[in-house]
Amino acid sequence: MWQYTGKERPPYAEEPGPGQESVWDYPRPPALVHCDSLVEIGNRERLLASTHSVLRVIETASPPTYYLPQDSVDLGRLVRAQGSSFCEWKGKASYWALLDDPGKEAIAWSYESPSERFATINRHLSFYPGKIPCYVDGERVQPQPGLFYGGWVTSRIVGPFKGAPGTGHW
Repeated sequence: MWQYTGKERPPYAEEPGPGQESVWDYPRPPALVHCDSLVEIGNRERLLASTHSVLRVIETASPPTYYLPQDSVDLGRLVRAQGSSFCEWKGKASYWALLDDPGKEAIAWSYESPSERFATINRHLSFYPGKIPCYVDGERVQPQPGLFYGGWVTSRIVGPFKGAPGTGHW
C-alpha cells in the first residue's frame, strides 16, 4: 500500500491544470499565506463581509481556509456560539453564529489567542461555506467534504480532499 511521505503527490492525486493548485503540494505543518482575491460572505443582496485582505491557511490534503479581518465583517450581525475546539497548529477556536438565527448554529470561527506561528490570524474570522454563502472572486465556494472541516473548495484547487469517506487515515 502506498504511504504518503510529504514529498510527492499520491498516485490518486488529481493533476492541476493551468492556474490551479494541488492540495497535495500544500505543506504540513500548515502555512499561512496572504491572498488579495475578493472574498465575500453572505447573500449578495446583504453581505456580511467583503475584503481583498485575506489570509489563507494551506495544509496537505485539505482545501484552504480563508480568514477575513474582523474589521471587514459586520460583527453587529454575529454573536458567540456555544462550544470550542482545539487545533494542534493554531490553538483554541471560538465559534460565531448569526444574531438572528434562533438555533445559534456556528457559521464561523476565530482564534483569540492563536499559537505564535499563527499569530497573524488573531482578530480574523473564517466561515463555513456549507452554512453561509462564501465567494472568492465571484465564484461560489463549495464546502470541504466531512462534517467538521471548514476548507473552501473552488475551481482553483484539485484533490482529492481530506474529509471524504475513506480519507480518515490521511
